[in-house]
Amino acid sequence: MNAPDVNDAKNTQATKLPFLDELEWRGMLHQTTATREAVAAHLSTPGRIGYAGFDPTSNSLTIGNFIPIKLLMHLQRAGHRPIALIGGATGLIGDPSGRDSERKLLSEEQVRANVEGQTAVLQRFLDFDPATPNRAMVVDNAEWLRTLGFLEVLRSVGKYFSVNAMIQKDSVRTRLESREQGISYTEFSYMLLQAYDFLHLKREHGCSVQIAGSDQYGNIVAGVDLIHHHHGREGSEAEAYGVTAPLLLDSAGNKVGKSAGASVWLTADRTSPYAFYQYWINTPDADVANALRWFTFLNREAVDELLAVQAKAPHERTAQRALAAEMTALVHGREQLAKVEAASRALFDGEVRALDAEMLEQVFADVPHTQHARDSLGGEGVSLVELLPETSLAKSRREARQFLQSGAVSVNGERIDAERRLGADDLLHGATILIRRGKKLWHATTWQ
Repeated sequence: MNAPDVNDAKNTQATKLPFLDELEWRGMLHQTTATREAVAAHLSTPGRIGYAGFDPTSNSLTIGNFIPIKLLMHLQRAGHRPIALIGGATGLIGDPSGRDSERKLLSEEQVRANVEGQTAVLQRFLDFDPATPNRAMVVDNAEWLRTLGFLEVLRSVGKYFSVNAMIQKDSVRTRLESREQGISYTEFSYMLLQAYDFLHLKREHGCSVQIAGSDQYGNIVAGVDLIHHHHGREGSEAEAYGVTAPLLLDSAGNKVGKSAGASVWLTADRTSPYAFYQYWINTPDADVANALRWFTFLNREAVDELLAVQAKAPHERTAQRALAAEMTALVHGREQLAKVEAASRALFDGEVRALDAEMLEQVFADVPHTQHARDSLGGEGVSLVELLPETSLAKSRREARQFLQSGAVSVNGERIDAERRLGADDLLHGATILIRRGKKLWHATTWQ
C-alpha cells in the first residue's frame, strides 16, 4: 500500500489565526494554566516550543490520539516548534488518568516496539524537514528518566509534591475511593515523572508550553509548579504554561474515536482506508459540525458553507462526504482517497468487478463470509438455490428460489436469472464470488 503524501497532512489549509484563536473557534480550547491573555502574549512571539505526550500502549495511534497530534500541527502552523514526547519510560508504569483499574504492565520489548511504531505515525503529520526553522521533534522520555536514581527523584522532584494535594487529583481520588482496585505506588508516582518531563524539556530545549486533553490538566499544573520550584517565577527560565483541549464526546455522550466498540486507527494495518472512510461517512448529523471543526483543517468559512448546504439537503450528506474525504486524504493520502471513493461508488452501483484485490478485501472485510470447495465450481457448477441457504441471504431452498425468481439476487453486482449456476468464471481475483440480495445485503463466498 502506498504511503500517504505528507503534504496532504501538512498543507490542507494554512493557519492564519494565532494558536489560541484557532483552537477557540474550533471548540478545541478548554483551559490554560495562566490567564488566556498571558498565554496568548507568550505565544505572540514566533518560535515558542510546545509539547504533547503520547502513551506507547500500542504500536499505532487512534483518531482519539489524533487530537493532540492536531494541536501540535496547529502549533507548528502558527509558527511555533512542536515536540512529540513518547513515554518510553512512563509507558512502563502506566498513566492512571481516566482508568478505574490498574494497567497491565507491558514488557520493555513491547514498549520499545510501540515507541517505534508511534514515531512512524507522528512523522507523517508533522514537518520534520531540517530546513524548516520550526521543525518538529520526537523525543522518548526513556532517554532521561532511565538515568535518574531513586534518591535523586525523591530529592529533586518528590520533595516538591504534597501527597495531600496529589490525592485530590481526579485520577487518584477516583481510584482511592474504589476499595477493590485502589492505586499502586507505581501509578501514583506517574504524576512526578510527567512533571519531570516538562522540567527536562524546559532545560534542554526551552520548551515552555505543554498541550494535552483536559484529563491531563492536573499533571500539567504539577509540571508548571516543578519548573517554578527549580527556576523561580520570574524570567524566561520560569516561563511555563499549559493548554488543554476538551475531552471529545459525541451527541450521545460517548467518547469519540470508536466504531462499533472498536478503536479507529491511523494506520492501514489496523483500520483499512475504506473502513476509515466509512467511519466518517457514518458520522451522525448531530456530530458532523463538531467533527469538521475538531478533525479537519478546513477554515471557518469552508466549514460554515458545508453546514449551510447540509442544512438545506441533509439527505445528501454533503458535510459527511467532505469530512470523510478530508480525513482520508490527511491520514492515508489522496491516492487511497480516490480508491475508496471509487470503491464506495462501485458498492452502491454493484459494479464490484472493477475493484482490485486489495480494495475488494477492504470493502467486504465486514460482510458475512463463508468458505466453499473450489472443485465444486467445475462441471455444471453450483446451484444458487442450494448455495443461498448456506449463506446469510436465505434460510431455506424455498426462500432462495423465491428470491431468485423475483430477481432480488445478483452475482458480482450483476442481475441473474433463477436458474443461474456459479462457475469458475465467476471468481473475482481467482478466489471470491460476491452475492447480493436487494440493494444492501451482501455475502462474500471464498472458494479454495
